[in-house]
Amino acid sequence: MAKTSVVQDYKHPQPGTTSTFTVDEKIRREIWNNGIKKPKGYTVSYHANPEMEQMHFGQKHPMKPWRLTLTNKIVMAYGMHEAMDIYIPRAASSQELKDFHRGDYIDFLQRVTPSDNTWDPDSQTYAYNTGDDCPIFDGLYNYCSLYAGASLDAARKLTNHQSNIAINWSGGLHHAKKNEASGFCYINDIVLAILQLLLHHPRVLYIDIDVHHGDGVEQAFWSTDRVMTLSFHKYNRAEFFPGTGALDDTGPLNNASPGAHHSLNVPLHDGIEDAQYIKLFEDVVKPCVRQYKPTAIVLQCGADSLGGDRLGCFNVNIKAHGACVAFVKKFNLPLLVLGGGGYTPRNVAKAWAYETSLCIGAEVHPNLPAHTPFLEHFGNEKTLFPKLDFTRYENKNSRVYLESVVMGIMEQLRYLQGAPSVQMQHIPPDLGGLRDELEKEVFEDMEERERSRRKKERRG
Repeated sequence: MAKTSVVQDYKHPQPGTTSTFTVDEKIRREIWNNGIKKPKGYTVSYHANPEMEQMHFGQKHPMKPWRLTLTNKIVMAYGMHEAMDIYIPRAASSQELKDFHRGDYIDFLQRVTPSDNTWDPDSQTYAYNTGDDCPIFDGLYNYCSLYAGASLDAARKLTNHQSNIAINWSGGLHHAKKNEASGFCYINDIVLAILQLLLHHPRVLYIDIDVHHGDGVEQAFWSTDRVMTLSFHKYNRAEFFPGTGALDDTGPLNNASPGAHHSLNVPLHDGIEDAQYIKLFEDVVKPCVRQYKPTAIVLQCGADSLGGDRLGCFNVNIKAHGACVAFVKKFNLPLLVLGGGGYTPRNVAKAWAYETSLCIGAEVHPNLPAHTPFLEHFGNEKTLFPKLDFTRYENKNSRVYLESVVMGIMEQLRYLQGAPSVQMQHIPPDLGGLRDELEKEVFEDMEERERSRRKKERRG
């Protein structure tokens, strides 16, 4: 058979021109230039299922799972994946979801379809708080089980000593309650992950830097001293969701309850700035760790606390947000890092990519790699650190106010008589029985607190 001219003229393209390995070569160059390599002395795992990125809440809904696509593309463009153990986690089973959530609610999520979306008070969608903020969309149950499965997988890597820092940017949905959706959140993956950690750890510290109060996690562990919840958030009871998390909301009013003084809140006003935010975070977190002595930490990194967020109201830039991750990492405790809110996708992706670099101890250059997919989405801001306080809110957080908040936290920590001890040979599988027994007492305490607050307001 005669050779054709096509075969005779064929030449393999030179590397760096049209080779199919061009992108890989550019990533290798980024790895070399940024000195990216496996951390020494500890392991970081990264948990991401690409199916999550295909979900869609609706065109006008602020929650955009596509922010995960942007995050993962930036992480890979820098070559950070080479420094981590990468896992594609399985979806959580319905039984795993029922370790915290009520069975009838999980069954509802499994069978509901967009055609059932109604605000009829007699409908199940109304009963489970789905509708406007928490819409029913195609693939909803799959979406919930995927992000919950990723958080469970990350927690298990920590308890199995396969990882020291485990990252799941699709998780951190802190508003979901035991039997209803809330604030764009359907399944509380954080609670499920903490329950997993409690099988091996006597005490877990949960820290939340989302602009919204971590009410669902606080409520879930309201009556136990095995979890301390600490939330930094904008607080305005009447005008800002969810309207909870005042400084004096510290757990059950009954001091005999194990959970008393273990729910700590740092309420903030509009416009807090970088230096204030970093100092406040360090001034509060350090004594909490010292006094409570957690054996594991869960850090929710909601990026709606960044300046310029569609739903946020702070003036915090990406480096200041990342400073919280860097500070918590210094405690050298098993650390679960989760996502959360964040409604300006380009800024969310940059923040989480930067915080991934902090977890692996890499100092990446600020310019987004030219081969980053969807680079055009970032417009003229092709830097990891854009200036985010251009929409600047008036800073209503005075030095005196922030000092009073720190003093309030210190006062609550004074009530702790040392870290609670736990007989590790007997650990309940999910604390479910304990929650059921104390649930009535919890809500009675919360109602009593609400009545007391209303009386104070009337007197004022």
